Amino acid sequence: MSSSQLIRVAVAGASGYAGGEVLRLLAAHPFVEIGTLTAHASAGSSLGEVQPHLRGLAHRILEPTTPDTLAGHDVVVLGLPHGASGQVAAQLPDDVLVIDLGADHRLESAADWEQFYGSTHAGTWPYGMPELIHAEAPSAGAANSGAANSGAANSGAANSGATNPGAHAIPDLTAAPRQRDKLPGARRIAVPGCNVTAVTLGLQPGVAAGVVEATDIVAVLANGYSGAGKALKPHLLASEALGSAQPYGVGGTHRHIPEIQQNLRAAGAPEVGISFTPTLVPMARGILATATARLAPGADPEQVRAAWEAAYADEPFVHLLPEGQWPSTAMTLGANTALVQVAVDAAARRVVTVTAIDNLVKGTAGAAVQSMNLALGLRETAGLITEGVAP
Repeated sequence: MSSSQLIRVAVAGASGYAGGEVLRLLAAHPFVEIGTLTAHASAGSSLGEVQPHLRGLAHRILEPTTPDTLAGHDVVVLGLPHGASGQVAAQLPDDVLVIDLGADHRLESAADWEQFYGSTHAGTWPYGMPELIHAEAPSAGAANSGAANSGAANSGAANSGATNPGAHAIPDLTAAPRQRDKLPGARRIAVPGCNVTAVTLGLQPGVAAGVVEATDIVAVLANGYSGAGKALKPHLLASEALGSAQPYGVGGTHRHIPEIQQNLRAAGAPEVGISFTPTLVPMARGILATATARLAPGADPEQVRAAWEAAYADEPFVHLLPEGQWPSTAMTLGANTALVQVAVDAAARRVVTVTAIDNLVKGTAGAAVQSMNLALGLRETAGLITEGVAP
């Protein structure tokens, strides 16, 4: 699609946090015309009643979410509850770009979906994480052995340790295939989970380079309350949330676990074992993900740093911070950035990554717009910013 044409976009679920954030980004997009806005319980209300910060769209009336109201658009963004998108998407034309902010179409395994979501799998769509690394020829030896293997060396391993017979050879990640290569021309896109984005971007360079052991991952996250949605629940009340931190989805029950495993397998891990614990903390938005993995035998801190530098050297929205500077959620507020830092805990023999994102931007709406741009042949960065809001 030519960037000289305005792209007409409908947003279903415009009354929610994710739908509202999509609208905030689309309102500043140079190639977009915002079309129909729909909701469920808020249908018939003005957008200004439920999203008062969107002043330029405040007069717009929310319509019911039906195939008829969503017809006549180039793009339809679905910001619906998990399990609701599949039925709506099935009624939309094949030539319309449909972007699902929910979980319905992320997982490749129907068994994983049924185990974690408890309903029938709606199918798998192209995955909306442009930065996801795809291993061309994953090698079990690279992940499990400290010796430099010839396959890694012949595929472009180049670092000072490669000349040491006992060192760990790593591939050149600057040229690694990415998920963005699969998005041009797509007409169905599944946006990743916000926690998944933070953990995947934090760990995937180490997995792809073979400098961490993906069978022993521990991830602990601090999450803003907007990630829990707008539903009125007792534990989300201010009296329960302020001055308190609440873990949830503990003990391997969180729905994002199979999606993280799926991504790290794509990056080259033959097997992924992860302990994943998110915690609600008293902030409106943001995720700070601390994810650690065992250092692979033969890998050293210099090679670890080099892997992350190479993986993100050319990425517009994923930034490895200078050594010694650690990410904070405040740095990413309102921006489509993921800020990453990596270090080696020599005593524990573990690689430690810390990743900060805005869960509503890079974790949801920004990923949707970034993927939309790629699918339609637009500049990937159109309508997106890297500058956050401070203080």
